[in-house]
Amino acid sequence: MIDIDGYRPNVGIVLLNADGRLFWARRVNRDGWQFPQGGMRSDETPLEAMYRELEEETGLAAHHVEVIGVTRGWLRYRLPSRYVRHHQHPTCIGQKQVWFLLRLVGSEEALRLDACEKPEFDHWRWVDFWYPAAHVVNFKRQVYERALRHFAPLVEALLSVQLGDLPHREGPGTGDTPRKGAATA
Repeated sequence: MIDIDGYRPNVGIVLLNADGRLFWARRVNRDGWQFPQGGMRSDETPLEAMYRELEEETGLAAHHVEVIGVTRGWLRYRLPSRYVRHHQHPTCIGQKQVWFLLRLVGSEEALRLDACEKPEFDHWRWVDFWYPAAHVVNFKRQVYERALRHFAPLVEALLSVQLGDLPHREGPGTGDTPRKGAATA
């Protein structure tokens, strides 16, 4: 499903653990790390798409998480020209996304990257809040920064922490050792 402007409706998921760290996953057979995300079906609301994508990509069900926040309107990014399939019609030039902030309320043992027939991720880890904005592929960076800025006050209030005003922080403690997918993650 592509809109009239060439954007594919999509949902993005920021998953927060009890320590205020975020779920960060590596795409199967690629070097790229990202948040879970995926396209919406024409018969789905953003919330329905989010729960479907959450289960497909992480193995988590609705009872494993609590919805803390949602971005208003669509956050858009354009694909680099090399990723645009100009021979397909309608042509998708990018994604328009609604982002959800979720808190993990179940055990992290429920995380399963092999929950669907064709997994999207092969490793995952918990990272500091601003880490993804500095380490996602460049064409998604602005959307990640906007989503994280939107969610920062909610996380600060929820966890009584100060995340700072910078779009990202780097240094020691920004990432843990990656964990292999599946139930052993």
